[in-house]
Amino acid sequence: MSKPSRRPGREAIKEQRRARKQAQRQLRRQQAAQGLSVPANPHRPNRKCPYEDEAQERAARLEAVSEQIKVYRARLPVLLRRLSRISDPRNPRKIRHKLTVLMLYGILCFAFQMSSRRQANREMTRPVFEANLRQLFPDLEDLPHQDTLARLLARIDVTEIEQAHLDMIRQLIRGKKFRRYLIAGCYPIAIDGTQKFTRAQCWDAACLERKVGGKKEADPPPEPTKQYYVYVLEANLAFHNGMVIPLLSEVLSDLSGEQPTDKQDCEQKAFRRLAQRLKEAFSHLPILLLLDGLYPNGPIIELCRQNHWDFMIVLQDDSLPSLWEEIQGLQKLADKNQWSQNWGNRRQRFRWFNHLEYVYTDPVTGRRKQHSLHVVICQESWEEIAPQSTAVVPKSSRHVWISAEPLHRANVHARCNLGARHRWGIEAGLLVEKHHGYQYEHCFSYAWEAMVGYHYLMRLGHALNVLARFSAALTQYVQELGVRGLIDFVRQTLAGPWLTLEQLQRIATAPCQIRLE
Repeated sequence: MSKPSRRPGREAIKEQRRARKQAQRQLRRQQAAQGLSVPANPHRPNRKCPYEDEAQERAARLEAVSEQIKVYRARLPVLLRRLSRISDPRNPRKIRHKLTVLMLYGILCFAFQMSSRRQANREMTRPVFEANLRQLFPDLEDLPHQDTLARLLARIDVTEIEQAHLDMIRQLIRGKKFRRYLIAGCYPIAIDGTQKFTRAQCWDAACLERKVGGKKEADPPPEPTKQYYVYVLEANLAFHNGMVIPLLSEVLSDLSGEQPTDKQDCEQKAFRRLAQRLKEAFSHLPILLLLDGLYPNGPIIELCRQNHWDFMIVLQDDSLPSLWEEIQGLQKLADKNQWSQNWGNRRQRFRWFNHLEYVYTDPVTGRRKQHSLHVVICQESWEEIAPQSTAVVPKSSRHVWISAEPLHRANVHARCNLGARHRWGIEAGLLVEKHHGYQYEHCFSYAWEAMVGYHYLMRLGHALNVLARFSAALTQYVQELGVRGLIDFVRQTLAGPWLTLEQLQRIATAPCQIRLE
C-alpha cells in the first residue's frame, strides 16, 4: 500500500502563494508606518508586443537605433583619432583595410555582442547589415575577415587600444558627465580580480599555472593535475546610481614560470602595476579607491597615501589584529561617534573610530612605518518574509571598512552607503561581461597579444553600451526590453530592411551628444 504524498497539492500551493503576498504587503505597510521604504525593484513588463501596427514598430526601431548609434558616434572621433596613432607593422603595399577600420570593426563586434569570431564573420557581413553599418559609420569602407583582425592584434602594441579607451573617459570627465555621481568630489574606482578562462594544456609561456586535484578523502588520494589559466585585475568606475564603466585591465602573466623556484604573478603585484598606470593616466584626478578584503595591509595603504588617493577598504575579522585590538578597547568606552538612520528598508547604526595608529614593517626596507587610519562599523537590521512561509524573519548584517579620511556624521552615509557598498558594482559588471553577451571567458585567440587585444576591445565595447544604457533618451527602451533586449533590438533592426537610406543618412549626420539620466 503506497503512502500518502506529503507534497502540497496545486490549490495548497496557490493558497500559500496568496498568503505570502498578503504577508509581504502587510510587512511593507508596517515598514512605511515606521518610516522605512522598500527599494524599487522594477521588472520588465510581461505583456504582448505593445506596437499596434507596422508603422509603430518602424518608428520605435528608428528611434532606438538613432539614439544608440548617437552614443557610439559621439565617442568615435576621440577613439579613432587615438587608434590612428598605433604603429602599423603591415606592408603598406599589401594593406587592404586601414588599421582604424579594423579597430572600429572589432569594437562594434563587442558592442553588438557577437559571441565569437565566426559569428561576427557570419552575421555582420550579411549584405543588409553591412550596407547599414557602412551608411552609419563611413569609416567602415569594407568589413574585413576576423582572421585579419586577429593577425593584426598579434603584431601591434595592444596597450594602445586601452589608451584610446582612457582618452574617451578623460573626455567624459572634462565634459563633467559624472559630476552628479561623485563621492566627496572624488571619482569612485573599484578594483577586483577575476579569472578569464582555464585550459588543461599550456598554450603560452605567459599563462599562470596551478595544481588541482580530487577529493582529499579518497583512498588513495588522486594525483593533482596541472591547470593553466588567465587572471585579470580590473578597474571600473563604480557610481552609486548603478553605472559601472570599464576603465583599466591588468592581465597577470608568468613569463618566467618555466623555472619552478620562481614565484608566479599575483593580484598584489598586479595592483602595483595597475596603480602606476592609473596614476599616469589620471595624475590630478581625485580618486576614491573601493577595495575588498584582500587589500588592507601596510604596503597597499602606503601606496595609496603616496598617490594621494582616498580609499574605503573592506576590513575582515581576521585582518590587521593590532587594529582590531584597539577597536575592541575603544568600543567599551562610551563615545559620541555613532549615528543611526533608516536607509531603504534597513535600520543602520554606524560607529566610527578615528585616528587609530597602525604600525607595520616595510617588507623591502625593513623599516617600521606608521599610518593613522579610520574605521567604521555598520550594523544593520531588517525584516523579510521567510521562504515557503508567511512568518516575518529578522535579518542582520555587519560591514567594516577602513577609511582614508576621518569619519563624522555628515560624511558617513556618503562614504559607506554611496561609496564603499557600491564596490559590488565591479563584481556585477564582471558577471555581465561573463554571462550577458560579452563573452569575457571566451579566448578569441591563443596568441597572447591578440587575446589581450580582444579583451581591450571587449571592455571598450562594453563601456559604450553602458553609456547608452544610462542615456536619458533610451531609458524607456531599457525599462521595456532590458539591456540585452535593447542591444538585440538594435542589432535585428540593422540586420533587416527596416530603415531607409534617407533615415540612415539622417542618423549618420545628426548632432551627437550624450545626456546621462
